[in-house]
Amino acid sequence: MLKLKPSCEHCDKALPPESTEAMICSFECTFCRECVENILQNVCPNCGGGFCPRPIRPAHDRVNGNNLTRYPASDKKVFSPVNLEQHQALAKTLKAVAPQDR
Repeated sequence: MLKLKPSCEHCDKALPPESTEAMICSFECTFCRECVENILQNVCPNCGGGFCPRPIRPAHDRVNGNNLTRYPASDKKVFSPVNLEQHQALAKTLKAVAPQDR
């Protein structure tokens, strides 16, 4: 079950469960779209993988109780601003490699 973290790990921008700005890597590191595109260059600073849009959990019970009420989003923030100098070196080696080939 995805945690649906409440904010961007780099800039701390709020990313509520219904946000279309939330991006995650395969380890569920969570960043806003602006940071992914403009700072991280689609390279996760924690694993080197790429990002995709975070799915939105249904707010209402449509099927079998699978919704935010039954499975709420996390309220635990992970705020760990990226060391930009270190990340630039990592991104330089990986940004030209497609995420599926990393």
